[in-house]
Amino acid sequence: MEGMIDPANQFEVRQKPGNQEYWLEVGFGGGEHLAAQAEANPEVGIFGCEPFENGVASLLSHIENKGLRNVSIHDDDARDLIAVLPGASISKAFLLFPDPWPKSRHVKRRFVSLENLTSLARVLKDGAEFRVATDHVSYCRWALSQLLKHPDFDWHAECAADWKVRSPDWPATRYEQKAFDQGRKPVYFRFTRKMRGSI
Repeated sequence: MEGMIDPANQFEVRQKPGNQEYWLEVGFGGGEHLAAQAEANPEVGIFGCEPFENGVASLLSHIENKGLRNVSIHDDDARDLIAVLPGASISKAFLLFPDPWPKSRHVKRRFVSLENLTSLARVLKDGAEFRVATDHVSYCRWALSQLLKHPDFDWHAECAADWKVRSPDWPATRYEQKAFDQGRKPVYFRFTRKMRGSI
């Protein structure tokens, strides 16, 4: 498709041919989670989207302090980047503690919508994981309802611990700690992109 970017050209260090894996974080906030994932997974190229200058500056500081070379920052709306990523190019995606836009007139601004999920599903590889975390009750219900009815995503949770407990490979964020400090309990959803042609 015209206008598509080559993910391999977006990082300081090109990955070895045949061993390319790319992740995407939508709205990385202060960058703590993205930087921790990049440090723990140096073989993975991680795209991070964040329109707010303070968040970008924070992530740049993490990148410099940790000497990270596998991060590509898009300092604007994640939808713009998703639109130019090749199909089935992302192995894992994250949406952690997004703005809940709690007022009913602002619900259309929420990232989790059928339209955005369809765009995200296009760039996710078959079986790719999509992680969503929130401490906002209405956003939790909204996100779960949107994902459950979307034909491209599966939820494999079998017990409450599957969404109430953050897994060891899921680094914490300052927003998560703020939620705990204020007495709110986050949820951690893990969805997978269905195999194409299996619907």
